[in-house]
Amino acid sequence: MKLDRILPFARILLEKAVHRGDITIDCTMGNGFDTVFLAGLTGESGHVYSFDIQKEAIQTTAAKLKAENLQECCTLIHDGHQHLNKYIRKEHSEKVTGAIFNLGYLPGGDKSVITQADTTISAIEQLFELLAPEGLIIIVIYHGHPGGSAERDALMDYVQNFPQQKAHILKYGFINQSNNPPFIVAIEKRR
Repeated sequence: MKLDRILPFARILLEKAVHRGDITIDCTMGNGFDTVFLAGLTGESGHVYSFDIQKEAIQTTAAKLKAENLQECCTLIHDGHQHLNKYIRKEHSEKVTGAIFNLGYLPGGDKSVITQADTTISAIEQLFELLAPEGLIIIVIYHGHPGGSAERDALMDYVQNFPQQKAHILKYGFINQSNNPPFIVAIEKRR
């Protein structure tokens, strides 16, 4: 298949936006794959903030970072992404070049603990203010679980009404697949 699948496409976008020494945010740490990926992009001179409300996610991610010797450039935060302004250092304000959300629930975890539209939108609004010009927010929207369609609909309403003079917003996804395939919304802050 020549078309990029959803998660590889998210990483392609992040690779275009994030460089050594940059500041990034993993808004939904989960099993730590995106945190490790971002740390690989930013290197030791950059920094990754990573959020999750589940202790299991923190432990799994910490182990992955340690195995890759990347723990020094990451801050793992046991709190919801809607509180990110409490944790991002002031000197990193308006310097974030990439951020990612994987919405839904922790794969292999408690499926009753899901992301919510109100907290996600709050986090997006805070993140947008922290973004450097041409910085990207990548939102991978999983919506095939109970509560997922409500979050999807609220997010789509929010991004479709976002002022175009502030951001370019892209939607990327497969439209002929069954079982509510995930899709990406990417927000690029305009210069």
